[in-house]
Amino acid sequence: MFQRGNRTLLTRRNALMAGAAAVLGGAGLSLKACDRAEAPVDEQGRVRLRFATDWRAQAEHGGFYQALASGAYEKRGLNVQIVQGGPGVNMPQLLASGAVELGMGSNSFVPMNLVASGAPVKAVAAFFQKDPQILIAHPDPALKTIAELKTRPFLLAESSLNGFWVWLKAKYGFTDAQVRPYAGDLKAFLEDRRAVQQGYLTSEPYRVEQEGGFEPKVFLLADDGYPSYAAMVLAPNAFARDNAAALRSFIAASAEGWRDYLRGDASAADALIRKDNPDMTQAMLDQARDKLRDNAVVDGGDAALYGLGAMTEDRWRAFFEATSQTGVYDPGLNWREAFTNAYLPGRG
Repeated sequence: MFQRGNRTLLTRRNALMAGAAAVLGGAGLSLKACDRAEAPVDEQGRVRLRFATDWRAQAEHGGFYQALASGAYEKRGLNVQIVQGGPGVNMPQLLASGAVELGMGSNSFVPMNLVASGAPVKAVAAFFQKDPQILIAHPDPALKTIAELKTRPFLLAESSLNGFWVWLKAKYGFTDAQVRPYAGDLKAFLEDRRAVQQGYLTSEPYRVEQEGGFEPKVFLLADDGYPSYAAMVLAPNAFARDNAAALRSFIAASAEGWRDYLRGDASAADALIRKDNPDMTQAMLDQARDKLRDNAVVDGGDAALYGLGAMTEDRWRAFFEATSQTGVYDPGLNWREAFTNAYLPGRG
């Protein structure tokens, strides 16, 4: 969460990078027993859906807010409420208790961890084809690739050590001896020109420019082969089964919202975001939306071939193989249970 006055902040990526690992608690057991009935309808006959985001309102949720602001949900017979996330939100518990019908998964670890825990929940759409996870370094014309960071210290949140860091170690030979603690304060990074820090494409580079007065070197892990999806819609299996038409409508409307948020007039969506999260400024939203668009985070990759929200078995297999080979998941885990494309527009 950004706070006014450039004070230290708790970043979304610090809290979420390990996916569901830190927040599962006992939710897996309760989800096993969860058997959804049909979603309720309002007095106008619209299906009520509560969708929990993974953090406080921001541009990374813009497509969903756009679909709400433009009426894309309503015209498909839905009454959607966006439930804002935050540092204390436990997504599996919200889904298990029926407090929400749908939730947002921040990266591919989230649905995979749910599968590993035995929770019957799947990713039914991935609106970020690229996980916006980045590494940032001080500007250096000689620094061209991630591989050249091998001798440098890395500022990482503890939650990242069983997240993207395992992929970096396997691919580049980095070691845990390089790791230094990072809790959201840029001070250590700004003071050490050799330091490398984790970040999020839409936040840390902007913060460095504002607080440090320079443009950092940015490495988007997805552009180097990191296979995680992001901004996924999560649905309990029973809910999806019993509300297939409503779920397809939600995904179709969300795809319309993401298209319009990035390519059209985003002012109404931004107004809703800022209403939910008064700490978010228009400048933050504008630069984040530009980065999502310019880096093809939403409409690149599989979405360019199959439409917004698409996922492929090849990508999920690549993610599972990369993480299971490093011991994050049992090699026998049924990773295909983490996702389905059955509810995407044009399917089923």
